[in-house]
Amino acid sequence: MTHPFNSRTRFTTWGLWILAVIMADQAIKATVEASMPLGTSIAITAGFNWVHAINPGAAFSFLADAGGWQRIFFAGVGLTVSAILVGWLWRGVSTRVETAACILITGGGMGNVIDRLRIGAVVDYLDFYWRNWHWPAFNLADIAIVFGAMLFVWSSFTVKTGADVPRKASGSCRSRCSTN
Repeated sequence: MTHPFNSRTRFTTWGLWILAVIMADQAIKATVEASMPLGTSIAITAGFNWVHAINPGAAFSFLADAGGWQRIFFAGVGLTVSAILVGWLWRGVSTRVETAACILITGGGMGNVIDRLRIGAVVDYLDFYWRNWHWPAFNLADIAIVFGAMLFVWSSFTVKTGADVPRKASGSCRSRCSTN
């Protein structure tokens, strides 16, 4: 018999994956900070630079010039969302896709929260561009968050069947299905 998937059965494993995302993100950021002065850009290919930039705001530098209050606000949002997602994992998310989404968003979010608490801004290092148009610089944590969000959207459009659907073990069909 196939048992339905439930993230709670491997909660420690998921916690280790979250920690791996955080550690990979922080290791790359520490390397960038140690090896490149702020504002440095290294051309890698036509269309991609490795840079050392900081972003005190949110995505696309939203609220970057807000005066400092956004540091605590965005750290609080990141901590709150991460706590909710870890709670979902503990309670038992019923699909592997949603579990992966929780892991990626939590790991990425906490990677950026650490930066906000440590230096008041997020360290970015990936700069993609076309001609004179540059996409806002970003990092591994941002990639994890976006990919996790895409997995949540994808899972909302898929039908949960088979081993991904939790089943109740409450009585026989005769007791639940009778039309008396």
